[in-house]
Amino acid sequence: MSALPPGALGPLLDGARRRVHAARRARPAALCWGLARARAATDPPRPFAASLAAPGLAVIAEMKRRSPSGGRLRPSLDPAAVGVAYAQAGARALSILTEPDAFGGRLEDLGQARAASRLPCLRKDFVVDPYQVAEARGAGADAVLLIVAALGGPALGACLRASLELQMTAVVEVHREAELDRALAAGATCIGINNRDLDRLTVDLGVTERLRPLVPGGVVVVAESGIGSAADLRRMAAAGVDAVLVGERFMRAEDPGAACREMVRAASAGHPVAGAR
Repeated sequence: MSALPPGALGPLLDGARRRVHAARRARPAALCWGLARARAATDPPRPFAASLAAPGLAVIAEMKRRSPSGGRLRPSLDPAAVGVAYAQAGARALSILTEPDAFGGRLEDLGQARAASRLPCLRKDFVVDPYQVAEARGAGADAVLLIVAALGGPALGACLRASLELQMTAVVEVHREAELDRALAAGATCIGINNRDLDRLTVDLGVTERLRPLVPGGVVVVAESGIGSAADLRRMAAAGVDAVLVGERFMRAEDPGAACREMVRAASAGHPVAGAR
């Protein structure tokens, strides 16, 4: 699968809107929210943000079958088996891509990964409507990704309020200073700084280094994308983030659990990562 052309975010958001429309027809919003509230009452969300805020640089381990920038990564992904391997390797949380068209994900992957381990799980997708937040909680998600660039007008606030009602962590993703300003003004308490420009698909770790000093104390900060070596970890640790999200490196490895273990050790003790780029 080749990389998408400039302006890649637009088609992904269009696809998300189509899926929300179809989901609403199959499961009306009242029913979706009822299931989400029942799940929140009987199976409370695991503490995603608190897990990242604990001492040391946390690793969020991601699973996905493919991506627009990386192509085919792990077509035969077994979410339960990989979730167990990541947990045993010392990851603090899981990130599960549920977007089907560009990433080959399924909402069922989230439930399988969560059932297999005790780690808090993030639904990573292109959320454009609070319906998807409720859908995520109903499927067992403990956290949801909200991309500021994807949520114009009042949508960001609406999705944040939905996550708060359902006791979920909202990881609010930014790439530019203006987006960070919007996220903080909306009340975000967990910020994901994406080093990848979602339109051009280019990566620059300097994005985290530029934006991290602008985040106030008490807000959990996650560095996302482009982190694949011990040197990358050192840069992100020096920038002062609480966690790094790593996926492609693990998905390309013969043994994702072993690759995750190496990264966790490097994050916690400064050990070099074998074969680091």
